[in-house]
Amino acid sequence: MNESHLRELVPTVMSVLVRRGADFASAEDAVQEALIRALETWSDDPPRDPKAWLVTVAWRKFLDATRSEASRRGRELAVDAEPPAGPVPATDDSLRLYFLCTHPSLPASSAVALTLRAVGGLTTRQIANAYLVPEATMAQRITRAKRRIAELQLDQTGDLGTVLRVLYLVFNEGYSGDVDLAAEAIRLTRQLVVLTDEPEVAGLLALMLLHHARRASRTGPGGRLVPLAEQDRSRWDTGLIAEGVMILQAALLRDRLGEYQAQAAIAALHADAPSTSETDWAQIVEWYDELLLLTDSPVVRLNRAVAVCEANGPQAGLAEVADLDPSLPRYAAVLAYLRERIGDLEQAAKLYAEASRLATSVPERDHLTREAARVRQLLRA
Repeated sequence: MNESHLRELVPTVMSVLVRRGADFASAEDAVQEALIRALETWSDDPPRDPKAWLVTVAWRKFLDATRSEASRRGRELAVDAEPPAGPVPATDDSLRLYFLCTHPSLPASSAVALTLRAVGGLTTRQIANAYLVPEATMAQRITRAKRRIAELQLDQTGDLGTVLRVLYLVFNEGYSGDVDLAAEAIRLTRQLVVLTDEPEVAGLLALMLLHHARRASRTGPGGRLVPLAEQDRSRWDTGLIAEGVMILQAALLRDRLGEYQAQAAIAALHADAPSTSETDWAQIVEWYDELLLLTDSPVVRLNRAVAVCEANGPQAGLAEVADLDPSLPRYAAVLAYLRERIGDLEQAAKLYAEASRLATSVPERDHLTREAARVRQLLRA
């Protein structure tokens, strides 16, 4: 069994320990030790029932840790007995574990880290490397999160919307270090689809798959950002696109539309188009309208303005951004694009330069800097 398959068992094993009386932090530590033991021994002699093996080893690790602390003698009496022998029940409280890790009382960064550690089975070092922070910093972040979770009653869990937001945050981190966070988020969302009966979970999975399908074409040499209009669509993963569309269609048939389903519908229309000019922009505008009814987000309004520009012309797009807050993320970049489309190159160049200074990532900054230089060249021509 490879490491990825091993991590898929983590939520179930964690849930079993918590149900048997282990506190969250102790259960998480015990499961991590069991995972390390599995990686060390399973290559030579894998067990017939990996889940039961992990539960047994993790429970023993928990008992050993509990016995070793003199200050917890009272609790030792409650947990000292080994659980009855036999198979681990097929049902578990994995969904509760997702909710605990993404509790609204946790900062987003802590919820992400705790989800990757406790649900995803990643090590602290792997998470630290993925987020480009020192391992000690990430360890402190996870420890603080576990302490906060320990203060919660088991019936004080988060909601599904928070779980989905955290998973989408993980997905958008993409790839860094030795952990592919986009693939990890897809793996965890697939698990969540099995655990729930909510079309929005399927909508998020479809959205992830449709975005992930374009991954190979999104960057050029040296990590250079390649915008959608310039991407080599022959490099898009048609298998992931087909799967994403199938999942989305099944979710939409449930007639309980949510924001992730609407976003996935927009992504599907982009994925279906042979080129930018052949994209069904009118339908994309309609889906943005649905998304606005669900979220009333100014960021959605900004993105919708670009679609309106493509469907009805740049003047229509400019009219859409007239009442928006200029401090919105990517506002200057969108306005630069619209100004260039109406032929106002001088203002477009200034706005691209301004957008590059406001960019939150190096690839985005470099891309906008190149756009500013390109428009200045047009001015000199």
